[in-house]
Amino acid sequence: MNNLLKKNNMNRISFLKKSLASIFGISSMQSFASKISLKGSYNDKLLKLTFEEILQQKALFTLPALAYATDALEPHFDKLTMEIHHGKHHKAYVDNLIKAVTGTPNEALTLGEMISKAGKMPVAVRNNGGGHWNHSFFWQCLAPASGSVPQGKLAEAIDKTFGSFDKFKEEFTKAATSRFGSGWAWLIIKDKKLAICSTPNQDNPMMDVAEVRGNPILGLDVWEHAYYLKYQNKRADYVNAYWNLVNWNKVSDMYQALTKA
Repeated sequence: MNNLLKKNNMNRISFLKKSLASIFGISSMQSFASKISLKGSYNDKLLKLTFEEILQQKALFTLPALAYATDALEPHFDKLTMEIHHGKHHKAYVDNLIKAVTGTPNEALTLGEMISKAGKMPVAVRNNGGGHWNHSFFWQCLAPASGSVPQGKLAEAIDKTFGSFDKFKEEFTKAATSRFGSGWAWLIIKDKKLAICSTPNQDNPMMDVAEVRGNPILGLDVWEHAYYLKYQNKRADYVNAYWNLVNWNKVSDMYQALTKA
């Protein structure tokens, strides 16, 4: 029985690894365990980890570096919010996740494994593990002064699924603004088709507890800490500003990786 359970877990983990490696274009894993440090603050030299490397971290989790300066998303996302959001909030999830798993059996699990079976994890692991995963994903969905729109196969899929890009934006905005309290809005691939959903707190669609499950290709943080300094309680204004920063090239790459035959 134990061997069967172990085999099933390995199959699920292998699927998760392959999916995310495909999404982020990772052909092989790099050794990075020796780089990981418990020490660190926003001003320290942060590790430039790939998303796959983040998922493979165990116990000594690390805050990844942004791919752009904290003022690069101005005027849509202000520098101070980005400094606090990345250097304080995201870092807190990393630090608290370390505390939650240290000295427990979960210390042997990777972040990807914790996410895949979040419903079986202690609350602190589920919340902080989700916070680490979600934010690591979120930063990669953004690009300075993007102002672009989807192209190619992704654009065609959006038109086919939602009617038009404007209709898609309306539905995604509704998911983001109608999420009660704190949470996230997502564009996901479910059965190789596009779908929009939202999750509470730091849950995400890859968790076994998600109401709608699938692979995210776009995410938006609608916790107040993501926008309150600049937009106060006007979440809709923050969501509207977000469209100026979406990294559609990255989203398109993820879409094609997950839907290819």
